[in-house]
Amino acid sequence: MLGCPLLACCCCCPDDNYILRYGILVDPIQVISLFVKDPYSWPAGCLVIVANVFILVTLYTERWLSMGRFGEHLGLMIHSTNLSIILAFPVFVVLMVDSITPVGGALALGVYTILFLKLYSYKDVNRWCREMSHAKVRRLARSLSCPSWQSSKGGVEQSQVCYPGNLTIRDLYYFVLAPTLCYELNFPRSPQIRVSFLLRRLFEMLFFTQLLVGLTQQWMIPIIRNSMKPLEDMDLSLMVERLLRLAVPNHLLWLIFFYSFFHSTLNFAAELLRFGDREFYRDWWNSETVTYFWQNWNIPVHKWCLRHFYKPLLRKGVSKWASQSAVFFASAFFHEYLVSVPLKMFRLWAFMGMMAQLPLAWFVARFLSGNYGNAAVWISLIIGQPIAVLMYVHDYYVLHHRVETEAPGTL
Repeated sequence: MLGCPLLACCCCCPDDNYILRYGILVDPIQVISLFVKDPYSWPAGCLVIVANVFILVTLYTERWLSMGRFGEHLGLMIHSTNLSIILAFPVFVVLMVDSITPVGGALALGVYTILFLKLYSYKDVNRWCREMSHAKVRRLARSLSCPSWQSSKGGVEQSQVCYPGNLTIRDLYYFVLAPTLCYELNFPRSPQIRVSFLLRRLFEMLFFTQLLVGLTQQWMIPIIRNSMKPLEDMDLSLMVERLLRLAVPNHLLWLIFFYSFFHSTLNFAAELLRFGDREFYRDWWNSETVTYFWQNWNIPVHKWCLRHFYKPLLRKGVSKWASQSAVFFASAFFHEYLVSVPLKMFRLWAFMGMMAQLPLAWFVARFLSGNYGNAAVWISLIIGQPIAVLMYVHDYYVLHHRVETEAPGTL
């Protein structure tokens, strides 16, 4: 038992033996309250169901554009309005409905953010298809996936779809569920579902979810609670000590979450849908620059940014540096969007943390290389995230719990 790295970290000093000091804090029943306050009311789930309306608006807009019922300008206006509502509508609901919990709100906003990126890609690719059709190009590149022949993979013939034959409910919902953000008319498909692979990924998803919940309740929450008073008193030495104590469990949980989501969950979804493109991440742990890390730790988002944001800016004459800054700005916006709105407070810690990556990326690329650059990337990950966590938890505690305890008539 003493050889376990987790227990070794917990027992590095007398105050860190959380099990002996606090007892067993893991409570699976308590986790349910993070998602719903009332067992008969599921506002976050209803919010996700309503998202189907925006999916259908996008589909029928593209159908009418393909039939020439209205022009590109009106189609762009409808798409822009629909995409804007996708981002604004869940914010309004989360802020106005008191029964939505922060975790439930974050999950709902995550679904809407993914849907925004997917539908943006969907309307872009279909527009490219129309432009090429008007230019009388008979055969499109593979990235637009519109050949007219049949391919054979694993002895199974796959008929290729051409525009506008892709404008079906089945095609769009397959894309919505597929583990990718970039739309294609013909996705690479695996020949069959491997049941053993699917079950392994399912077991990993269930196991790591329980592990994340248990470690958070037993390890992180006591540290965060003990960090509130030093933050209120602005005790610098204790603040640094609490930050360093929080860095270890926070980073361990981040690594577990990364594997659980990007390897287990996305591969599970891909196998279930026979989705062939399984490149969800690359060797980000070998990053010698900050830029390399952001390009390789989340491949679906990186491909979307490159295809629908970065390259279009370059084609419009925007400089490379300004385009990179715009990508970081958009990423910073969505990070803050997914944190501040569910917590119902706006502090911009996540936004500033993301924007701080720009000068950090310049400094590491300019002055560090090799192992030193890799160490700088890891230090920014290990230290940067706990700082943001402490800031948000402290502000949320001051805004909600301390006000409640100081309210007249409360004990």
